[in-house]
Amino acid sequence: MTHTTDDREANPVRQGVSGTTTFAAAILLFVAGLLAFFQGLSAVLEDDLFVVGPEYTYALDTTSWGWIHLIVGALGVLIAIGLMSGATWARVSAIVIAGVSIVANFLWLPYYPWWSILVIALDLVVIWAVTTWRTD
Repeated sequence: MTHTTDDREANPVRQGVSGTTTFAAAILLFVAGLLAFFQGLSAVLEDDLFVVGPEYTYALDTTSWGWIHLIVGALGVLIAIGLMSGATWARVSAIVIAGVSIVANFLWLPYYPWWSILVIALDLVVIWAVTTWRTD
């Protein structure tokens, strides 16, 4: 009688990596959401802090961008908490909110390009970690 074992049963290191990847994705989403929240808060409260460059196709008032970042950041933090608790709905929601954050930060590029590129990179890592996470 042959007994087949799953790769993860045979290798305990791989078994731990999946949980670590999930936790890392949740932490990164939490941090990115928190940073987006504070970025939005500073844009809403003191919109003269942000340097506005030349006219841009997607030009919005910095207060409007602040509200967008506040909402995306708050949702990111809530979804990260759900992801830490292992909720199934949080996996799909994490991918969606990270995608929305990528779009919002792409449109935010003229205001703070390096910050936007950093947050886009974090969101890409979150999407990668959540989509490669195996629950079995």
